[in-house]
Amino acid sequence: MTKQNQNETVTGPLAEGQRWSAARKREVVLRLLRGESVDALSRELSIEIYRLEQWREKALAGIDESLKKRQNDPVQTELNQAMRRIGELTMENELL
Repeated sequence: MTKQNQNETVTGPLAEGQRWSAARKREVVLRLLRGESVDALSRELSIEIYRLEQWREKALAGIDESLKKRQNDPVQTELNQAMRRIGELTMENELL
């Protein structure tokens, strides 16, 4: 299996039995987000409208989720370290 070019343009339906790769789905979703008609894409790609809408909703949910996460938040890291240290000290204190 070969790796697909990320800049590949999605045109036409897949052959029977083929699966849509994440890269091809992403390209279709980007076309939807740019304002292309879901009806036109459905006809062009031979994909049911409900499936195109599912892909779009999943993509938007993924975007929302990724924007909510704070990666390497220094305050959260410091808090986690402090909580761990408190737990260690509590256990030491109980042993005394």
